[in-house]
Amino acid sequence: MTLYAMITIYLGSALGGYLLGSIPFGLVITRLAGLGDIRAIGSGNIGATNVLRTGRKDLALATLLLDAGKAGIAAAIFGYFLGTTAGLIAGAAAFTGHCFPVWLKFKGGKGVATFVGTVLVVAWPVGLAVIASWLVTAAIFRMSSLGALIGALAAPIAALVLGRLDVAIMTGLLAIMIYWLHRANIGRILKGEEPRIGAGKKAPADSETIADQ
Repeated sequence: MTLYAMITIYLGSALGGYLLGSIPFGLVITRLAGLGDIRAIGSGNIGATNVLRTGRKDLALATLLLDAGKAGIAAAIFGYFLGTTAGLIAGAAAFTGHCFPVWLKFKGGKGVATFVGTVLVVAWPVGLAVIASWLVTAAIFRMSSLGALIGALAAPIAALVLGRLDVAIMTGLLAIMIYWLHRANIGRILKGEEPRIGAGKKAPADSETIADQ
């Protein structure tokens, strides 16, 4: 393969992944259902948890599955036809598109559900490690955001243990983005002010669950 062909493939994978990942399914689904702009209610987020606040569990589930699946689909398609590296690039680009969608002035979700969907496709054992880390952390500390942060950190570590340096690099870069997008949550965690799962206290607007990210 020539250098030109390689660059073309990788740039095409990045663009295709980004465009697929930037589709705001929560916003699209609720508008098609006649519920208006989901950003005008609750946390203002376009994720499944905020969609659930409309009272439509079916739409919330559809949003969760589509948000988690779009990056995985991008990684699977480009990986199948153009190779592993192209798949990793497409998955990472789809994650980026979800967090910074061009259609919404680059204001999207926090990427955790999309991150999980990507990792499950490119290296399912690593994806299971992410989910397990999130569930255990959330169960012990009752903080969804902390579970998401630990899960993101677990991904590159698990990938290295399994000998997947390529996946470790990709998930490491995406984990950095997740930590940046959760900087407000991290500040509240350090201060002991982050809302806990099941608490009656009203949560800040940017402390959504994993489904809202």
